[in-house]
Amino acid sequence: MKQKSETVTSAKMLKYVLVGLILFLGLICLYYGSSIAPGLPRADDAAAVDDGTDPVIRPKMDYFDEMFEDQEQNSVVPKSIPICDIRYSELIPCLDRNLLYQLKLKPNWTLMEHYERHCPPPQRRFNCLIPPPTGYKIPVRWPASRDEVWKANIPHTHLALEKSDQNWMVVSGDKIKFPGGGTHFHDGADKYISAIAGMLKLPGDKLDNGGSIRSVLDVGCGVASFGAYLLPLNILAMSLAPNDVHENQIQFALERGIPSTLGVLGTKRLPFPSRSFELAHCSRCRIDWLQRGGILLLELDRLLRPGGYFVYSSPEAYAHDAENRRIWNAMYDLLRRMCWRVVSRRDQTVIWAKPLSNSCYMKRNPGTHPPLCRLDDDPDASWNVLMRPCITPYSAKMHREKGSGLEPWPKRLTAAPPRLEEIDVSPDEFQVDTSIWQYRVTEYWKQMRSMIQRNSFRNIMDMNSNLGGFAAALKDKDVWVMNVAPVNASSRLKIIYDRGLIGTVHDWCESFSTYPRTYDLLHAWTVFSEIEGRGCSAEDLLIEMDRMLRPEGFVIIRDKPSVINHVKKFLTALRWDGWLSEVEPRVDALSFSEERVLIARKEMWEEAAIKM
Repeated sequence: MKQKSETVTSAKMLKYVLVGLILFLGLICLYYGSSIAPGLPRADDAAAVDDGTDPVIRPKMDYFDEMFEDQEQNSVVPKSIPICDIRYSELIPCLDRNLLYQLKLKPNWTLMEHYERHCPPPQRRFNCLIPPPTGYKIPVRWPASRDEVWKANIPHTHLALEKSDQNWMVVSGDKIKFPGGGTHFHDGADKYISAIAGMLKLPGDKLDNGGSIRSVLDVGCGVASFGAYLLPLNILAMSLAPNDVHENQIQFALERGIPSTLGVLGTKRLPFPSRSFELAHCSRCRIDWLQRGGILLLELDRLLRPGGYFVYSSPEAYAHDAENRRIWNAMYDLLRRMCWRVVSRRDQTVIWAKPLSNSCYMKRNPGTHPPLCRLDDDPDASWNVLMRPCITPYSAKMHREKGSGLEPWPKRLTAAPPRLEEIDVSPDEFQVDTSIWQYRVTEYWKQMRSMIQRNSFRNIMDMNSNLGGFAAALKDKDVWVMNVAPVNASSRLKIIYDRGLIGTVHDWCESFSTYPRTYDLLHAWTVFSEIEGRGCSAEDLLIEMDRMLRPEGFVIIRDKPSVINHVKKFLTALRWDGWLSEVEPRVDALSFSEERVLIARKEMWEEAAIKM
């Protein structure tokens, strides 16, 4: 009996061991299956998420290198990507205020933190393509778009009602028209701009002053009519406004084809380098310039070039009631301590000018506030950097030369700027870069010539701008370029501005601060390789590019062959496969290794596809 009992016990033991082994192997398979399976959720998965989370794809796992290097092993890709719910048609993932409530964040509303970037964590994202609104049409082409856009593309008319007495915009049938007015210039931005030039006593009342005023920052820009009417003067404005109660103002500006971006003077530096603008403008921009010891004026001071102007049109500049007089006196005292001087004051506008050198700073009494910044503070650091409550002094060279040393426009576009030496680039290397990009862009246009017309492009983004050679090569085309310096190359953005171009710093592991469908062309040179090195997701970036790209817009991806091969697998799912071109370009001094150029065109979706 004992022997039989032991046999039964042994059999049970064996059974338990086998069951345990099967469970263990099942868990192993489940673990590795989830690690190597494509991370794109099914359409029914996306539909099941109904909690307001951001429809941007989840960052993928740490097998990114293998996906590029072993195409056979990772050959499974989605045949389709889900389409987001129509309510997400204007989603900006990192500026979605719903996210603040969902994550129970507590931003300081007084300091405008709720308008700053707050990107969703990986678990709050899912993967789908942003649909256009119902009735969407291919945008009106430039230059007609300056004055009118399709109402269906931005179906918001509250600004037309709210600003009806200020000539911001007017609803006219199936279009929204822009008469060129603004809160402070009801009779038109062109007349207002001429008046500013007259206040500065510039020749012919031309604000460009012979090309010496080229780059302008317009804060609280509305629908960017001020920037629109600077363009005929060869002045390029970065029109800036938050996604606030006038929530579609920048969307209207971009739809019009006017250089603009979402941003706010809050707690962090604007994503621009120091000494970038000849003029800053605020027309009824509703900014409390005196808060926190004048830190927002100190941010403008960082951004203005030597001798740069601040044009301020607001009741504080002219009203005589007690409150406005108090604000004026406090603002005047602060700017005097910052060594700014009043150049002109007329009617409802005052113009200040920055000093040309450090001489005034050196004459201030010890302990004067605001103080000078420490020598180890980098004034060009601007990505997720808090504003500094201090004055950024000029470099020894700028102080000595009493200016930026830049050529007037358009010479400055191709002249080697003085700050090249700060990034260890020689004038000869700069000229070689310019020449190479001229050739490259010519070849791009040859590839696309069968598919494009003269006015096919207006809003263009260079996702890795380097020294700005790509944008400079487009100087004879009626386009503007948002030059994006990746975070690991942000020091080069100052060269972009010194060439008379505009741009911003950005981390391509995150979503960009713009509305969906705002660019006609995206150029990505080695961008995928760069994020690969930091473990970020190629699929994330592809769907973000689709969000920014207008229907019938183009992408140009220039990268190593393994990247191009991987990207090509997603073209059908992205609906970018209507027209393709792939070439092996000639090797040049900027080629890091063997490269391929892939050009693809985004399709215009049918209504039925959106409703699926």
